[in-house]
Amino acid sequence: MKYLKQLVIILLFSFLGELLQELLPLPVPAAIYGLLLLFLALTFQIVKPESIKTVAGFLLNIMPLLFVAPGVNILSHWGILAPEIVPIITVVLLSTVIVFALSGLVTKALLGKGGMENG
Repeated sequence: MKYLKQLVIILLFSFLGELLQELLPLPVPAAIYGLLLLFLALTFQIVKPESIKTVAGFLLNIMPLLFVAPGVNILSHWGILAPEIVPIITVVLLSTVIVFALSGLVTKALLGKGGMENG
């Protein structure tokens, strides 16, 4: 029963995300709304981390398995994607480098000029 309660809490936030996506005229995925609402509920202690810890841990452990179906679906549409593979790879690599660089700069700014050397 403990696991069912934890799953219901997580699914409730997923449902609220779906509801927000329908109500708000913004191009934001429902999953983002749901995760944001869950984050806020955890931050403001509306939901205690212990109340979802076990099921959340399980979902994190099986996350790679959840990407198998979308990966197979991408491969089944290879004929459509093949002509665009070079631009897709370019954008993915470029955006990854940009995110790494910006993350480093933000971390450096937050830690101060000297970084960890001062601490």
